Amino acid sequence: MLTEKLDQLKVIFTEMEQALIAYSGGIDSTLIAKIAYDTLGDRAIAITAESPSLLPEDLEDAAIQAAQIGIRHEVVATHEMDNPNYTSNPTNRCYFCKSELHDTLKPMAIARGYPYVVDGVNADDLQDYRPGIQAAKERGARSPLAEVGVSKLEVRELSKLLELPWWDKPAQPCLSSRFPYGEEITVTKLQR
Repeated sequence: MLTEKLDQLKVIFTEMEQALIAYSGGIDSTLIAKIAYDTLGDRAIAITAESPSLLPEDLEDAAIQAAQIGIRHEVVATHEMDNPNYTSNPTNRCYFCKSELHDTLKPMAIARGYPYVVDGVNADDLQDYRPGIQAAKERGARSPLAEVGVSKLEVRELSKLLELPWWDKPAQPCLSSRFPYGEEITVTKLQR
C-alpha cells in the first residue's frame, strides 16, 4: 500500500512536468521535495520563505536538507509581519501567513513557467483546523500527499523508505504559534 502511494505521487509529479515546492524544511515538504526531485530532476525547485516567524537555524536546516536531496533551493522573503490581520493573531492567523506565502510563490512559478506551487499538506492535516490550507487552495496550490491520502505516519514511513536521514525529525510549528490567539505578534516577541 505504501509503495502504491509512492507510485501515485510520482505519477502526479510526472503529469505536472514541473513543480515549485513551498519548502519549509519540515518532514512533509522535505518528502515532497525528494519525490519531486527524483521524478522531475531540475524541473523541480524548492523555495523557502524567510520571515521573522522562522528560526534562522530552521532556514539553515532547510538549505542543508535540500542540498542533500539535490533539489535546487532558493530563499525568498515574505512579509506577513506587515499585515495587521496576521500580527493581531486571530484564530485564522495561518490564513494570512499562507496567503502571503502563496501570493509570493505563485508569481514566481508563473514567471518560470511552472504550472503549480506544491505544498506538503498531508491527509491528516485536512482533519484539523488549518485555515492556511484554504489560502493555498484559493491560490491554486496542489497538495499531492493529501490528494493521494498519505497520513502523517505514512509521511514518516515513506521518508524512512526513501532513506531520508531526518525521517524522524520532530514537527516544528512556526514561532507565531507560541502566542495565544489575540496576543499581538511582533518581531521583538518572536526573537525572544
